[in-house]
Amino acid sequence: MALVRAAIVAALFLFGLTFGAVAQDVTLTSRDGEVEISGDLMGFDGEFYRVDTIYGELTVDGSGVLCEGPGCPNLNNYVAEVTLSGAPTIGRVLMPALIEAFALRQGLELSRENLSETRFAYILTDREADQVRGRFWFRLTNTDEGFADLLAGEADIAMSLREVTRDEAVRGRDAGLGDLRDAARSRVLALDALVPLVSVGNPVTSITTSELAQVLSGEITSWVGLGGPDAPIAVHLHDPTTGLGQSTAERMLINGANSFVSDAQRHLDGESLSHGVSRDPFALGVGSRSEMGLTFELSLKGACGFAMKADRRAVKTEDYPLTAPMFLYTPARRMPKLVREFLAFSREPAAQLVIRRAGFVDQLPEEIEINAQGDRFANAVLRAGGEIGLEELQRMVEALSPLKRLTTTFRFEAGSARLDAQSRSNVSGLAHALESGFYDGRRLVFVGFSDGEGPAQNNREIALRRANAVRDAVVRTAETAQLNRLSLETDAYGEAMPMACDDTEWGRRANRRVEIWVR
Repeated sequence: MALVRAAIVAALFLFGLTFGAVAQDVTLTSRDGEVEISGDLMGFDGEFYRVDTIYGELTVDGSGVLCEGPGCPNLNNYVAEVTLSGAPTIGRVLMPALIEAFALRQGLELSRENLSETRFAYILTDREADQVRGRFWFRLTNTDEGFADLLAGEADIAMSLREVTRDEAVRGRDAGLGDLRDAARSRVLALDALVPLVSVGNPVTSITTSELAQVLSGEITSWVGLGGPDAPIAVHLHDPTTGLGQSTAERMLINGANSFVSDAQRHLDGESLSHGVSRDPFALGVGSRSEMGLTFELSLKGACGFAMKADRRAVKTEDYPLTAPMFLYTPARRMPKLVREFLAFSREPAAQLVIRRAGFVDQLPEEIEINAQGDRFANAVLRAGGEIGLEELQRMVEALSPLKRLTTTFRFEAGSARLDAQSRSNVSGLAHALESGFYDGRRLVFVGFSDGEGPAQNNREIALRRANAVRDAVVRTAETAQLNRLSLETDAYGEAMPMACDDTEWGRRANRRVEIWVR
């Protein structure tokens, strides 16, 4: 009796995979026969029933009740099913690679069933028991369609190359999916980056972020303006319905520009874009790092002398300014156990290795020796703010020399104190590592840096507040961590070690960061 009542109380949170095309009548009876619940079965995840009753939608632990009625599932042959919809970049390569590794980990046999060019399923089978354990259904469309399917109840997970919009979040809350803007509703599965691409024979090797924006908005139309030949620039972009197309617009439409050049060639996927650029010696495209094909990546440079490419470490630390996280969005309801196990596996080191081998950037923290950061410290001497004296630089070098920098870095949304998407994911990742005891016995220092706008002392104080805020966010998230087993400290050096030029908002954003240094 108590078990059933507890299960009914637990029903106040939503979960579940839609069971069948139409809800069916069921009656759930406690094993002692004293409590009975009747209604339409809305879902079953192998452990819990979700039933629409006269009291509302209830979630009931299946171990405490008996199910009767035409809608009752077969408990002995339950198959976990989940539908994923959205970005082909995620669904075509990355997710299949992770599912294959997960099946191997679980000792299950994996097979694929193709339904059409954009629809397919992966079936996980326990051969010893001769039983299908799970089916992962995929619908490859684009990010917009992925969210539309999630909101309509036609998908359980949206694969996205951008963050959920405010309008989508509002509609998601109205549809009972919870707050899709909450960190618990999304996870950064892997990292990609937007990169400027040209054909291999193009003589131009670098471009400033401002120049790139001017090319895309039509202010610069000839390669002469970039130090190249006297020829018009043919612009290639992702289609605006795609997540990368929308991310490109969000990042590149600056300084009053509200649209890209009207004759830009649009592409529905990265393979088409890189192929188009590679065939035209006068083309310039903004594509993805993972789908460069036979093109050449231009370095992003600044007027002050910084230059950077989207190498794995620069993307992982978000030092590269156009990092593009790859998201999975899930509703506030309980997934089948096998699906939950897969989502947990996707965070493990073994999965991060799979992500890297699939051509994307993983999120496994790496430790960087200080002697491998010579360029950064040289830039600190050359480019530090005018108010930063030798004494402050010496203090920084003396404090950081015994430590190693983690690739886990925290940055903030433009014009906001809110951490950006990758950094929110980093909070969860670092908190999980603290809870697992991975850093027991070690010293972690949260080090704040700023841009060079304003007085140096004020910038250092702001950077220290940010470092304290990030540390506090990690501590709040690491609820089960035994923090007495390690040292968590904060420090700040303001504008002493810039990562980019302060002459653009992109550069200033790159410089406003909190790094983690460990010993």
